[in-house]
Amino acid sequence: MKTILTGIRVNSEPTLGNFLGAMLPMVRLSNKYSKDYNVNIFIPDLHSIISEVDGDFKKNVLTSIKYYLAAGLKLNQNVHVYRQSFVPAHSEMCWILNCVANMGELKRMTQYKDKSDGKESVNVGIFDYPVLMAADILLYSASYVPVGEDQFQHIELTRNIAMRFNHKYGEILTVPEKTEAQVAFMGVGMGVRIRDLVNPEKKMSKSTNSLNSKIMLSDDPEKAAKKIMSATTDSLGKVSFDMFKQPGISNLLQIEALVNDFPLQDVISTWQGESHYGDLKKKVATSVSTFLTSFQENIAAISDEEVFELLESGEAYANEVADAKLLEVQKAFSLR
Repeated sequence: MKTILTGIRVNSEPTLGNFLGAMLPMVRLSNKYSKDYNVNIFIPDLHSIISEVDGDFKKNVLTSIKYYLAAGLKLNQNVHVYRQSFVPAHSEMCWILNCVANMGELKRMTQYKDKSDGKESVNVGIFDYPVLMAADILLYSASYVPVGEDQFQHIELTRNIAMRFNHKYGEILTVPEKTEAQVAFMGVGMGVRIRDLVNPEKKMSKSTNSLNSKIMLSDDPEKAAKKIMSATTDSLGKVSFDMFKQPGISNLLQIEALVNDFPLQDVISTWQGESHYGDLKKKVATSVSTFLTSFQENIAAISDEEVFELLESGEAYANEVADAKLLEVQKAFSLR
């Protein structure tokens, strides 16, 4: 049985953009494939500590899992939820893979360049986390790793590390599918990127200071609707899906499709050519308000005890699978 694996950092509360672009597609992917695939949804808490954490970290972890459940994640024997730091094999596998990766390829990672640009020094975790990500993937022989565009480079790095290892030690590590195959499997084009409501040239970010530019999952539904009504559009006067010429309007169409689980093309066809932007805004505002109301009710109904039970089961599975793969790798290096 092949494995699908994903994880989202829990440094702070995600925006609606984070949720719609990453969490919700993963829930729908899991619900679609979990009868035929292992689905690993892990909390990358080791990745999270490479930068500052907002609020109560332990609470963030529990809430993050509740987000998946509130979004409709269907649980069965093939769906596994676990915390990265509760599976020690991740850390040891990372160290071993550091001895397979090389400095040159890590220096070429765009994320590292962006995070270190203009700084005298950054912590080693920022430089090395792509190797930990490779360990996260390779320990479970994951074929598919749903990620955003900014992480495609790390999937290719993982493939290179696995192929380099296998060339020297034999076919021990499963090489994840190529980026093109990953995108096709996810079925979301080149990834969803929800835009800033004030400046739709940028993606919606939780780090921006403008409250009107982003919708948080804890926002009052009525206030969230008002943010949609005040969203920046354009002066063209005709609805069309074009992220370059009409990013604001296109963003609203994306949001409308995602919160209602409608095919994007159906939403585009419904609104294509309409000249009254206000009508579209009202519809999206109502959809977002309804979505948040239902979502927040679902969150409130999930207890911490339910989450801990889910983690206990998932971490037992994860440790068994990861330890077995780690042992194979240790034997290849004559460590065992």
